[in-house]
Amino acid sequence: MPALVLLGAQWGDEGKGKATDLLGGSVDYVVRYQGGNNAGHTVVVGDQKYALHLLPSGILSPGCTPVIGNGVVVDPSVLLSELSGLNERGVDTSKLLISGNAHIITPYNVTVDKVTERFLGKRKIGTTGRGIGPTYADKINRVGIRVQDLYDESILTQKVEAALDAKNQLLTKLYNRRAIAVDQVVEELLGYAEKLAPYVTDTVLVLNQALEQNKVVLFEGGQGTLLDIDHGTYPFVTSSNPTAGGACTGAGVGPTKISRVIGILKAYTTRVGSGPFPTELFDEDGAALRRIGGERGVTTGRDRRCGWFDAVIARYATRVNGLTDFFLTKLDVLTGWEEIPVCVAYEIDGKRVEELPYSQSDFHHAKPVYETLPGWSEDITKAKSFSDLPKNAQAYVKALEEMSGAPISAIGVGPGRDETIEINSFL
Repeated sequence: MPALVLLGAQWGDEGKGKATDLLGGSVDYVVRYQGGNNAGHTVVVGDQKYALHLLPSGILSPGCTPVIGNGVVVDPSVLLSELSGLNERGVDTSKLLISGNAHIITPYNVTVDKVTERFLGKRKIGTTGRGIGPTYADKINRVGIRVQDLYDESILTQKVEAALDAKNQLLTKLYNRRAIAVDQVVEELLGYAEKLAPYVTDTVLVLNQALEQNKVVLFEGGQGTLLDIDHGTYPFVTSSNPTAGGACTGAGVGPTKISRVIGILKAYTTRVGSGPFPTELFDEDGAALRRIGGERGVTTGRDRRCGWFDAVIARYATRVNGLTDFFLTKLDVLTGWEEIPVCVAYEIDGKRVEELPYSQSDFHHAKPVYETLPGWSEDITKAKSFSDLPKNAQAYVKALEEMSGAPISAIGVGPGRDETIEINSFL
């Protein structure tokens, strides 16, 4: 049976939660492999809406085992709060597994994140201020705290002391902030140990054994391709690898075991935070996309920047991820426009460029080259098959598929779990 990777093909917020949840009933494991509670998924089940920040979306699917992999950074307070909220709504969370090798977001990581971003002023990255970047920095600097450290007070204390030796110097002498006490941090972290213990295990072993037993494993990326630390619009990116390769390192599964890579693609484009965005709209169309699409960050609460579909970044996502399929979401939001522009290339210094420029400077100066496609006014939320869509909506989907370089195998025509047209099965 297949191992599938499902990830965002733009700047995030493409509707990965809906896609993961759609597949959740058919898979045995859903795995978050990177990021932290800076990513948010909205999943609508019947008349119930769930906002997930750290938990894999598959936690809402009975029979599916949700997994937080080693590549994720975990804020224990956020995780326990999210679990408690789901339990209160009758969702069974007992099957959750957490990698003992996942890194912990400590209180000092959150503090450093916030003061650093404020210090940058106009040069700020636009982080969520939740300690994600500093936690990954600690991981690379080999002073990070892992989940398994919560179960050895001596090791935990030594690691916190080592981390705060440098950070307190930074906080007090550069940022004029109060030093953080080692004992206070250790006490807080130890307080999570017993509550997390039932979930902590060797997830690498569990997942590889599951694949050997022909179980279906779905790897779920947070954020999106253009926010990847290596392949995104650096430095306006996240601190991990949401691209397909991140699934291997972030979950401990070899690349030969992955059979399909599905990119989630919104029918237009959005972005949260700072950084270049060639098709961004500052007019009534942009405001309408934001209003109709409900474009507000699940985790941050920030309004999303909105623009027309960008085929250049879609082609780029196909290339760097090795995408085999697209799941096109929010097609219904475009209902009502007489004409819909689509960015097919960029103009940079008077030259037409059809692929994403590798130069940061070139991308900052890229101007969209548009082709206009006819729109539609018919309600598409009840469509159950591709042929149910208006002719112009069908033509729009086919045009995006041709421009993007991979088949569109499913289409979201509304926010609900059942408001999806499946063209080709993912399994």
